Amino acid sequence: MIEFQVDRHSGVATYLQLVNQVKQALRLGVLEPGDRLPTARAVVEATAINPNTVLKAYRELEREGLVEPRPGQGTFVTRSLSRPETAADSPLRADLVAWVTRAHAAGLGREDVLALVEAALAEAAARPRGPAGPTGTGTERPSREDTT
Repeated sequence: MIEFQVDRHSGVATYLQLVNQVKQALRLGVLEPGDRLPTARAVVEATAINPNTVLKAYRELEREGLVEPRPGQGTFVTRSLSRPETAADSPLRADLVAWVTRAHAAGLGREDVLALVEAALAEAAARPRGPAGPTGTGTERPSREDTT
């Protein structure tokens, strides 16, 4: 079961923190269809937030089709966001863990690592993509040279 963490200094609305944590758990396979989310009461006891905040987060997840409330039973996951590439035993994840380990060994902190990842994502998105592209999926747009 998921255990919510609330960062009151993050600048992100508390209900969105809960929504994002559920989505991350769905992407990583921590939560799967049929799993029950903690009750609003349990979340309030663990995080000291307002029960309406928990209910707002759960309503947002329901609106997105990720969970469904079952009267008298709780709120249950209806859809997964996980992909094989994000599984705990995937080669991509192993490579990323190894990279983060090297970054920490080089003295980089969490914020430094996040900044590097965000910069790399932006750089990869800005690169022109060839016929096979950087990922080899074949779904990339041709470059200017390919169209002239």
